[in-house]
Amino acid sequence: MVKAWYMDDDTTSDQRLEHHKNPQEFILLEELLMKTGVEYFNLNVDTYMSDGVLDQLKKERGYTYEDEIVCSKECLPNYEEKIKSFYSEHLHTDEEIRFVLDGSGYFDVRDGSDRWIRIAVSAGDMIVIPAGIYHRFTLDTMNYIKAKRFFIGEPVWLPYNRPADDMPCRRQYLDKLSEGFVTAH
Repeated sequence: MVKAWYMDDDTTSDQRLEHHKNPQEFILLEELLMKTGVEYFNLNVDTYMSDGVLDQLKKERGYTYEDEIVCSKECLPNYEEKIKSFYSEHLHTDEEIRFVLDGSGYFDVRDGSDRWIRIAVSAGDMIVIPAGIYHRFTLDTMNYIKAKRFFIGEPVWLPYNRPADDMPCRRQYLDKLSEGFVTAH
């Protein structure tokens, strides 16, 4: 089950550490949705291909393309460079959808006050990061994750590094943030 918390301000230690504030400040999934628009789904990694839950989500949300990615030292060319590039703060014009099949990692997202929230994901966790939100990704100290990626239509996978505040997707995200987010399930 996913956990989320506000991060400390330490930028000098390994990005793959938990980076809890002192004292720790966890955030509930309902708060995560309200404060960021990030949605969470728990799927069974042993039965997702036959139980219909993922198929229903894909149908409801219009996901028509999917692939699989493995991030590890063994599987990812230029591993250290890639991990650092994933950790650059950016946004996308489309949702970022990840369903973790194995391993674990962190997605960091900015809340409406521009504070980092760290989301720890592991097998069975599916998150939907809205278009226009500033975010980043890193592995944890296990240095391994295997995940499915979903897209609406053809994958468009361009990161726009911060600042990208004038992009329409960013303005739309900020409008939704001020209006309040509603879950799709």
